[in-house]
Amino acid sequence: MTDSLATDHDQPSRDGGLGGVLDGVAEGILLFDADDRLTLCNAMARDFFAPADKAMTPGTDFAEFTRALAATGAVDLEGKTAEAWAQARLDAHRNADGPFEQRLGDGRWLRVSESATGDGGMLTVCSDITAQKQREHALLEGEKRYQKLNEIGVALSSEKNVDRLLEMILLEAKGIANADGGTIYLYIQLEEQDRAPADQRIDRRSGGDRRCGHERRGGEHAQRGAAGDALLNRGDRRLDVDRRQHPDALKFAIMRNDTLDIALGGTTGKEIPIPPLRIYDPITGEGNYRNVASVAALTGKTVNIPDAYTSEEFDFSGTKAFDEKNNYRSKSFLTIPMKNKKDEVIGILQLINARDRVTGETITFDPEQRKVIESLASQAAVALDNQMLIEGQRELLDSFIQLIASAIDEKSPYTGGHCARVPVLTEMLADAASAAAEGPFKDFHLNDEEMYELHIAGWMHDCGKVTTPEYVVDKSTKLETIYDRIETVRTRFEVLKRDAEVRKLADLGRKGVDRKKRAAEFRNEIEQLEADRAFLEEANIGGEFMDDDKKERVRRIAKLRWRGFDGEEQDFLSDDEVYNLCIGRGTLTNEERKIINDHIVVTIEMLEKLPFPKGLKRVPEYAGGHHEKMDGTGYPRGLTREQMSTPARMMAIADIFEALTAADRPYKKAKTLSESMAIMARMRDGNHIDPDLFELFVEAGVYRKYAEKFLAPEQIDEVDDDALLRRAPESS
Repeated sequence: MTDSLATDHDQPSRDGGLGGVLDGVAEGILLFDADDRLTLCNAMARDFFAPADKAMTPGTDFAEFTRALAATGAVDLEGKTAEAWAQARLDAHRNADGPFEQRLGDGRWLRVSESATGDGGMLTVCSDITAQKQREHALLEGEKRYQKLNEIGVALSSEKNVDRLLEMILLEAKGIANADGGTIYLYIQLEEQDRAPADQRIDRRSGGDRRCGHERRGGEHAQRGAAGDALLNRGDRRLDVDRRQHPDALKFAIMRNDTLDIALGGTTGKEIPIPPLRIYDPITGEGNYRNVASVAALTGKTVNIPDAYTSEEFDFSGTKAFDEKNNYRSKSFLTIPMKNKKDEVIGILQLINARDRVTGETITFDPEQRKVIESLASQAAVALDNQMLIEGQRELLDSFIQLIASAIDEKSPYTGGHCARVPVLTEMLADAASAAAEGPFKDFHLNDEEMYELHIAGWMHDCGKVTTPEYVVDKSTKLETIYDRIETVRTRFEVLKRDAEVRKLADLGRKGVDRKKRAAEFRNEIEQLEADRAFLEEANIGGEFMDDDKKERVRRIAKLRWRGFDGEEQDFLSDDEVYNLCIGRGTLTNEERKIINDHIVVTIEMLEKLPFPKGLKRVPEYAGGHHEKMDGTGYPRGLTREQMSTPARMMAIADIFEALTAADRPYKKAKTLSESMAIMARMRDGNHIDPDLFELFVEAGVYRKYAEKFLAPEQIDEVDDDALLRRAPESS
């Protein structure tokens, strides 16, 4: 047997014995004698274990042969040391329960079967099962990809933030392909001012990196050539539309590159300083077929480029310039259109430089990976489209609400920008409460959806004012209706003065009249009329409290008699004028104040009629509580602190503070910061506003942040926070 083995090893094809016969067998055959010495091996065995060829000589014992396999790399050590693998193999020798699998160093797989011979030896048969393992691996990888896509799909469908969604799509796609970099573009319509570059040309190079050095193509598609014709044959999805007046573009939404450590867009908050990529020429309306991203958008087809530097189909001169500047090498590109349910391209997913997972070498994007990424792009497009539709609806709702709010603010100069500023201040206070690590708000938190709900409530908190008559909203004086009736009262005083002068002149024409005395009486009468006129003018403003003496004086003046334009003698003031001039504080009667106060009732009624979705169900409660007081004396429902939610109490503080500090009200002078905060402190002491929220309002500096944003410099003065936080002693 030993001589036969030597002959087989040296001249396997010439031996007519057993070794020669076995050389034609597809399996690897090794025969060991009873002492575990190698006595025979065929050509296929030597091929399988070629690195250990020197150990495959007559008489080599099994242990030596096994250690040679481990030491020479003929087999995959499965993460073990050579010694550990060899020892494990020796322990299993002659003790194996059945066939086992072994991976070779070159990647092939063997199924190894050991069986005892009649003379105590061991026959080892090695069958190549590489093809089977590859099929199993492909099936396993397919299962993993399917499971991964399902997991990604679930994650994509649950993500509600577009920036995070875009980031997730790109990072998952990069991970599947092991790509070095990637970009997501969003399909947009350029605004008028952004439609054309200064020289009216678009960049047709390199994936749309930049506009620069635009060169007009010569002739009809002259530079497109056969490649361009082929692209046209793919089916331009928008060739039947004149895009000169409807400029489609691809906006850079997110960029990543691992080697260059680039992370722009998405959740980074860093803008991408690259203008949108024009898909159509602004002059001719022709499609941009020299740019790989725009071609994917135009045709709706995936473009896989093995090497940008050898591509003749696209112009990558911009990419090459970028590479030279950054010492980089852009090679493989995979550009995939992202289509929604209507088969419309809404974005482009572009990956660059696929990397071998073992060597790290840049390779072409694998066709199987391409299919997976296309599937991911399809799922991502639907999720992205859904979220963008939701955000579009949300933006429309926001715009509509803000339109109503601005209309209310514009309706009267006496409301100014109130509807716009209250939500800002409310959200600032909510942010401070959410950020509190200790105290009564340490467990308070509003997520994005809850903050949006508060945002909507803030903008709609005064929507009921749309029904409030302007003559009430704009009533800046007590006698104001369509016009300020104080002017009519002044005219009456002039009539009384005229009549007094007529009487004086008539008296002076009579004999025996003391002229000096009569003149003095006239002066006194005129002075009294002037004093009464000034008093009524002051009372009409409503700036001071009307006590009983002042009200009685109004009634006395009202009893003066004058002759109207109809010649009939009548009281100087009508009952309605007396009623209005006797208003105790401010300019509104009880009835008018009820009309004003009813705006909150109308607000609640309006909002409760709207079919708010689940995430906005509390808008009526938040918006309808800003005139309630903590002691239950507010309106319209007389709620106490315990009956109000924290966001509703926040809006009450915001509404009051905005009104106190507003500088755009013609009927009052804007209060300083210290005056406003002192009033707020008294309201806290009177149990009108939430004391804990007021403390947060002060300690977190919310009032100062608001002041810096909205108040005039002369309003911002020194405020003693410590004094504000000291509660006034309760009266017994």
